[in-house]
Amino acid sequence: MDSKELVSIGRIVGSHGYKGTVKVEPLTDFLQRFQELKEVKLYKTKKIEKMTVESCSPYKGLLLMKLQEISNKEDAQSYHNALLCVDEDDVYPLPKGYYYHFQLVGLAVHDTQKGYLGTIIEILETGANDVYVVDSPVYGEILIPAIKQVILEVDLEAGSMQVKLLDGLLD
Repeated sequence: MDSKELVSIGRIVGSHGYKGTVKVEPLTDFLQRFQELKEVKLYKTKKIEKMTVESCSPYKGLLLMKLQEISNKEDAQSYHNALLCVDEDDVYPLPKGYYYHFQLVGLAVHDTQKGYLGTIIEILETGANDVYVVDSPVYGEILIPAIKQVILEVDLEAGSMQVKLLDGLLD
């Protein structure tokens, strides 16, 4: 199993009590997904372990999670900073027109005027809107704002994104 097939939904930030309960910082907007989890994969230092979720509850902006395979405080502490992951196929469904970052990285970007621009290599979260970093063989690095006026179409099956660049974006 490759960690690139996994999507991080949380990170272990500490232990709680002496029975192996871990404190989890959610890395998703869909906190309800944790209540439905039956199993999760922990990823730490290039090692992936499948774990069974016994319980999960909110706690001071974090989550307290009891995993069957972690039975004491020392074991829990050894997983500090481990990522809780699920398979890409098990991500929480998004509304139509919304995408996870992992779905967009690698897409070929085409402009209505200039044609092929390059490939999305990174997504920057700026607060107001995301910015897609496109590696272009012709224009170098292009920063494309993820706004409706610019992003015309995303076709995950074709691996492409159609955009209409704002004036001055390539200048």
